[in-house]
Amino acid sequence: MAFEYKQASTIEQAMQIYAETKSQNRYPAYYAGGTEIITLRRINQLNVDVTIDINKIAACNVHQMEEEYLVIGSCITLTDVEENNYFPLLTVVCKEIADRTARNKITVGGNICGEIFYREAVLPFLLTDSVLVLANESGIRTEFIHHVFEGKLLLQTGELLVQAFIEKRYLTQEYIAIKVRQQWETGYPLITVAALKLDGQIRVAISGLCPFPFRAFEVERIINNQSMSREERIDLALAHLPSPILNDVEGSNEYRLFVLSDLLEKIIDRLEGV
Repeated sequence: MAFEYKQASTIEQAMQIYAETKSQNRYPAYYAGGTEIITLRRINQLNVDVTIDINKIAACNVHQMEEEYLVIGSCITLTDVEENNYFPLLTVVCKEIADRTARNKITVGGNICGEIFYREAVLPFLLTDSVLVLANESGIRTEFIHHVFEGKLLLQTGELLVQAFIEKRYLTQEYIAIKVRQQWETGYPLITVAALKLDGQIRVAISGLCPFPFRAFEVERIINNQSMSREERIDLALAHLPSPILNDVEGSNEYRLFVLSDLLEKIIDRLEGV
């Protein structure tokens, strides 16, 4: 299959190139870091024959504090997140993804929108009820992340993630993030958990347990109920997880639940008394 590279310098141009390519019965994809596109296409797991480079789109490269929000453009790399460290929880999660060489290329938007289901960078955005800026042929729309993310970002055909907004109040809250691996230090996770405490309530998001990352709303409700013992809360939380629980080369479903039990214990230890 022929492979073509195109570059867009504005959102409008990116939309136009995408639409024109689709009208030619070809398979376009937006390109920033390119790590996933290159990897999956090499092993014939991604049907893409036109990449649209969005790195020159100014709005996708914003990374700054505004009056009430931290704004992160979709082309910001995981290394940029770590070096600027505006949001420590996001930094901790991002610096555990892949290795430094890969993080120099992997972008926030690419990780959130990727085909590889872990999508760990999304966890802090789920915990902070972020607002996403999305662009399509009809214009710009803003959505709370929970309205457009269900295991993956529910993008319309040709739609582009431009930016995410996080309220400043979240940036200084107490948090914990833990990544458990079965294999080498930079391998895929068995489970990644991120948790944050706001207004006396613990929030939890999980990747690697199921074939999609998620905000564990039911788990939150249970572990914040201090009328039960800690053991009772953890046991009940494990009974109220989405399905299916992964059972793969990284670990069995039973082992994942065992590990998650320990991680919930650590989350409660770290955040319940603060």
